[in-house]
Amino acid sequence: MKTVVIGLLGSVMDHKGKGIKRWDTWRPSVGICMQDDLLVDRFEILHDHRDSRLANNVGADIETVSPNTQVRLSELNFEDAWDFEHVYSTLLDFAEHYPFKPEEERYLLHITTGSHVAQICWFLLCEANYIPAELLQTSPARGEQKAAGRYQLIDLDLSKYDVISSRFRGQHLEGTEFLKSGIATRNPAFNQMIQQIEMVAIRSSAPLLITGPTGAGKSHLAKRIYELKHKRGLVRGDFVAVNCATLRGDSAMSALFGHTRGAFTGAQQARKGLLSKANNGLLFLDEIGELGLDEQAMLLHAIEEKRYYAVGSDTPQESDFQLIAGTNRDLHAQVEQGSFREDLLARINLWSYQLPGLKDRREDIEPNLDYELRQAEAQQGHKVSFNKAARQQFLAFAHRPDATWRGNFRDLNAAIQRMTTLADGGRITETNVDSEIARLSHQWQAMANPEVRQTAIDLTEYLDNSQLEDIDLLDQWQLQKIIEICHESRSLSEAGRKLFDRSRLKKRSTNDSHRLRQMLAKFDLTFEDITNR
Repeated sequence: MKTVVIGLLGSVMDHKGKGIKRWDTWRPSVGICMQDDLLVDRFEILHDHRDSRLANNVGADIETVSPNTQVRLSELNFEDAWDFEHVYSTLLDFAEHYPFKPEEERYLLHITTGSHVAQICWFLLCEANYIPAELLQTSPARGEQKAAGRYQLIDLDLSKYDVISSRFRGQHLEGTEFLKSGIATRNPAFNQMIQQIEMVAIRSSAPLLITGPTGAGKSHLAKRIYELKHKRGLVRGDFVAVNCATLRGDSAMSALFGHTRGAFTGAQQARKGLLSKANNGLLFLDEIGELGLDEQAMLLHAIEEKRYYAVGSDTPQESDFQLIAGTNRDLHAQVEQGSFREDLLARINLWSYQLPGLKDRREDIEPNLDYELRQAEAQQGHKVSFNKAARQQFLAFAHRPDATWRGNFRDLNAAIQRMTTLADGGRITETNVDSEIARLSHQWQAMANPEVRQTAIDLTEYLDNSQLEDIDLLDQWQLQKIIEICHESRSLSEAGRKLFDRSRLKKRSTNDSHRLRQMLAKFDLTFEDITNR
């Protein structure tokens, strides 16, 4: 791994000594490259435009004492070296545009040179992980090392700089807006929660537990947390997401931890699991309450020890991943019932956040409506919008007490997709809104009242007339029941367990979700096709 030093040119300290005498004087930037135990592959020297001549001279001297060190000079414009805002903005701009490669290069941030203001700004940028570096402090020495001086690497104790960091709280607010996808939410409790999640995401690598109803945005928030961490250089690996409700039996162990060849029937080739893929990245386990107790035990060991065993292997595998768990279940109740491990819950419950449903954030419906419109524009490639009356009509409906928003943001997303698709010329009218209100009202009523649901299922909403003409009446009745069960289930596997509640008891291993998926495929349908309507 290459060592890269980043530092400001010392307009006073690096200018000491003239002619041959300069080699008897300690100059911080040159002295770094004279250390016997510190080999510098590249030195990034930042300097004011008024010090270009000095920068060239110092660069030439570094190449003399350390021929293998590449010197790169970057000119900055410090109009006022004592203006905190200006200096911080200038150095932040450099940091955001510099191509850091922490997996290939080790960075040392030299903080000896530059004004006191610049040194404080270096601290703040390093603390906030805009610069993934260790701090390098140099000082003069006596005797044979007089010209080289001494150096020391410094670990930041973040607690020492809380007061200073508060002066730049704007950077944290930027991270909060990132987590909210730029949506100007108006719910105070939600905004306060997101602000804390931003701080935890930046400062901690401990597991996070995100709870809340289906469609509340758990998966979306987990992905944004990963993107924020990746942006700050806190994770280098991939974002790996899995819905645990889709994992059953041997396939669950194999999917998570991998398996060796021949570990079980059908394991013809060795396979790396999702934990391996998430190494140095972030693993999101949605619906973690669906995992079996054996998988929970192995997951706990992997979290605590950063190692685990693939199915059929006696050799431990290593994976340094960060975990976000999601669930719409009450895990404490599952602990009481014996279906969830108490020690695993204690491990993932250090940071726990409950995402409210859309009906509990009605003041946020309008900004999220605008967000969904922007997303629809990006997908469809043209401008889409409401006319004024249609927008008022839809928002009035959205705030009504009988608008239950059972699917939360999934319902809102589906509604916008339908209206924008059917809107002529990209303009949503009152007619489009009337149709969508009727659809959502019917859907919510059917979900709340099983008797209504039995008569509410219209197969023409899922299949076109040509498809229905080829399906026997008996199969149509069966499909209506399948759709009914899918609508009242939280996941594909839950629907499968209900539909195959007798035959599954006679099998050694069950794969209800696969059976249901195959059955729906006969009609060119998926679970998502049904539940998103």
